[in-house]
Amino acid sequence: MARQGGLRQRKKEQTRQRIESAARRLFARDGFEAVTIAAIAGAANIAPRTFFHYFPTKEDVALADYARRLAQLIDEVDARPPDEEPWKALRAAFVVVAADYEEHLEQILDQFQIMAGSSSVQARSLQLQAQCEDSLSASMARRRGADPDDDLPSRLLASSALGAMRSSLHQWMLSGRREPLPVLLEFCFDELETGLAHLRTNGR
Repeated sequence: MARQGGLRQRKKEQTRQRIESAARRLFARDGFEAVTIAAIAGAANIAPRTFFHYFPTKEDVALADYARRLAQLIDEVDARPPDEEPWKALRAAFVVVAADYEEHLEQILDQFQIMAGSSSVQARSLQLQAQCEDSLSASMARRRGADPDDDLPSRLLASSALGAMRSSLHQWMLSGRREPLPVLLEFCFDELETGLAHLRTNGR
């Protein structure tokens, strides 16, 4: 029975990967807005209704890799030692995920291009970020022994870490990836840890 369950899960994962690969090819060729779910299903050799067993919307298949990385952030944070300070736990977890971004550059660039060209994909990405922030905030509250539903410091920790990731990703892209993403992320965490009040005008 366990073997059958494992085989079933592998087949589901293979179908999911096939859908994602087909969608990426079509998005790259025709643009996100022009591609229909029926076209993705046809390219993946599945029925259109099967698509919805794996992804609720076209935006979700476009952001599948992005959603996985946000989930990875949560998993990495939760896997840190329970007695580790919250900010250190966030920093270590986010650096691991930043390194993974570097290893999958082509997928990241394709995804950012889709996000930049579609308001609906941008909106869905913001929803995913908000859900991730909620989960990270709850994780920080549990680590601090606080109420996950009512702890502002934990919310601030989560939103600050995600802000550091967004800022470093933005700089990474704008600079042509001149510096490794984990290095930029570490800089952002350093600045937040030191306190941004030390920054002055004229770039000082």
